[in-house]
Amino acid sequence: MRTREKELDMAAERMIVNGDVELWTEEFGDPAHPPVLLVMGSMSQGVLWPDAFVGRLVAAGRRVIRYDHRDTGKSSAIDFENAPYTWADIAKDALAVLDAYGIDKAHFVGHSAGGLISQWIAVEQPERVLSLTVIGSSPLGREEGANLVRALMGEDPLPGALPYPTPAFIEHFSKMMTNPPGPDRRSQIDVAIETARVLHGPAIPFDEDEQRRLEEKIFDRDRDPATVGNHRLAAMADPAFEPVGVLDRITAPTLAIEGTEEPAKPGHSALIAAAIPGAELLMIEGMGHTLPPQIHAQLADAILAHTRTT
Repeated sequence: MRTREKELDMAAERMIVNGDVELWTEEFGDPAHPPVLLVMGSMSQGVLWPDAFVGRLVAAGRRVIRYDHRDTGKSSAIDFENAPYTWADIAKDALAVLDAYGIDKAHFVGHSAGGLISQWIAVEQPERVLSLTVIGSSPLGREEGANLVRALMGEDPLPGALPYPTPAFIEHFSKMMTNPPGPDRRSQIDVAIETARVLHGPAIPFDEDEQRRLEEKIFDRDRDPATVGNHRLAAMADPAFEPVGVLDRITAPTLAIEGTEEPAKPGHSALIAAAIPGAELLMIEGMGHTLPPQIHAQLADAILAHTRTT
């Protein structure tokens, strides 16, 4: 009988290329099984998809691929001044990963901004998307980035705007804007832990020791931790990058997942589910904006059921 641990032992890392950009990827499972592409959020490495969660998908018969966005982890660190890019290029990286593995279409599972990318691809290249799962994400075309900036600046929300983050989220990130951490390893890791604590939410116990181990791994495997902020520059380079009013064009079966303690995008998943024909909404009790062990079983089971229908 296959185990999750055995499946993870069979993982294969691979560098693929999209133009001048190298992308670190990691594949798990039997290539003959249905492919699942895990797309992480802005400024986030692919290893933030927890091994134990990936193992559940693979042990149940999925071929899983996770990858580092450009300017994160082991993927290319970009000189943005000389080689600027936009979020359209980050979205194209996801398709470049599929192309490198010879995959015509896949089940897309996107977290946070990775869910936004996945929605975008489902709109513009529906033939590449077997199904769509978005976790803790925002609806495409609703300018979540600009909404967040207004919240952090203490401005009132515009009429019809997306719900603001929680007060704890706004307080933490407002402080980060005025008092950013130093560039040294310890300062970067310490503030990453405190950020993770806020994103985690108050309901599920926060394992600081395990989070420190993860943040140390993330920092140490990054080609250049300073370039992760280029994702913000990419958004500024094309503020109107999101197509508006197009979610009703998505034909892929869609599952929108949100935690009841979501601090960054509370209530956004319900808006996604309402805008995409036939989409389903799943609320996970106690979950925030992170993927702790306590929710792996429910999250994996939901994705496995969703990807079994196509």
